[in-house]
Amino acid sequence: QVQLVESGGELVQAGGSLRLSCAASGRTFSWYAMGWFRQAPGKEREFVAGISWNGATTYYADSVKGRFTISRDSAKNTVYLQMNSLKPEDTAVYYCGADRSPFGSSPNKIADFGSWGQGTQVTVSS
Repeated sequence: QVQLVESGGELVQAGGSLRLSCAASGRTFSWYAMGWFRQAPGKEREFVAGISWNGATTYYADSVKGRFTISRDSAKNTVYLQMNSLKPEDTAVYYCGADRSPFGSSPNKIADFGSWGQGTQVTVSS
């Protein structure tokens, strides 16, 4: 089992930027694809961005494509989400997740992920 701790969420004005971090421990981080999801009040958790186990492949929800960038640093066991041009509709609790199986391709469904962090709140004011 892997333990995940997100950080970096805060209140920001529309058009601003934030970088979220997700620190992993407990198993071989570099073997697993990672993903970011978000959940707004009254809505279901939705996929935001994912990165393959070796960092070679990144993929995004259409709503954030061109504005968000996911990356990983295996030496630090950390995955990042750089968020630019933030909009009020990006307001949500952001969660990172680790793929259930090693060396996965492009997991993007909640069921694909077996470990979750506690979440970090991102609030974008208009």
